[in-house]
Amino acid sequence: MHEHSHGAHVRPENAQGKTLLLTIVLNLIIPVCQIIGGLAAGSMAVVSDAVHNFSDCAGLLLAYGAYKLGEKGPSTAYSFGFGRAEVLAALINTAILVGACLFLLAEAFTRLKNPQPVSGFLVVILAGVGLVGNGVSVVLLKKDASDNLNIRGAFLHMLGDLLTSAAVLLNGAVLMLWPAYWLDPLLTVVIVAFIIKSGWGVAREALRIVMEGTPEDLDLVEVQRAMEEIEGVDGAHHLHAWTVGSQGASFSCHVLVSDRLLSETAPLAETLKDLLHARFNIDHATLEFESASCENADLLCPRR
Repeated sequence: MHEHSHGAHVRPENAQGKTLLLTIVLNLIIPVCQIIGGLAAGSMAVVSDAVHNFSDCAGLLLAYGAYKLGEKGPSTAYSFGFGRAEVLAALINTAILVGACLFLLAEAFTRLKNPQPVSGFLVVILAGVGLVGNGVSVVLLKKDASDNLNIRGAFLHMLGDLLTSAAVLLNGAVLMLWPAYWLDPLLTVVIVAFIIKSGWGVAREALRIVMEGTPEDLDLVEVQRAMEEIEGVDGAHHLHAWTVGSQGASFSCHVLVSDRLLSETAPLAETLKDLLHARFNIDHATLEFESASCENADLLCPRR
């Protein structure tokens, strides 16, 4: 017997799509201005910041495409829908970010070896434009970043850009007073280290979802113990938990009960599903009831 719990799945709101579109527009305008101005100022830091912004724009386009796919419901071909498209977009987004960081590092080391004169005044102006634009993007994305992996990846991109712009602006201010041309690439290396550290968290979570790993905040041993404390449950084994997208959790297991009519397990199933949802935030549970224990009634299902 299979009992299914269909909890309310939190889908991206229309506001999230509009936010992504607005952020994309901002990140198309800013890099164009920065590249033109950066070349005029002779600042590789500004040009690198622009390249970084362009990579983020590509990531945001992926995020928006995933958002639109995620709006589609399940079908016979894709019975779980397209929720995992957001996770794949987060992985691609992170890969683009790493590529941009490698470019920035290469340019930074080149500049450390061969410092070149830079117009501090133009750098401050251009970095200020980037700072304002990236700041607006961060504010727009922050609200949805906590519960949506796809938005979180885009948010981290914008946060990295914000910090980069701040570092470039500081560098420009220093250059206006003191020609320390080595400071520009040095600050770039520091910012890149922060961006990679932040991006790793998103990539790790996305890979866990793609590999159908157990959600990090879910302890299957604790779930088994809680289920077996319910009256009428003689045992629970072969537990599986995974997530399709960045929100919610799915769950399946075998539940051992005394021999009874199929219809008599319905109240017990509802009790178990309520427990799983309220205590463990599992919004889709499949329970297989059986009156005779499996040959390998372990917590996890052994490979066949």
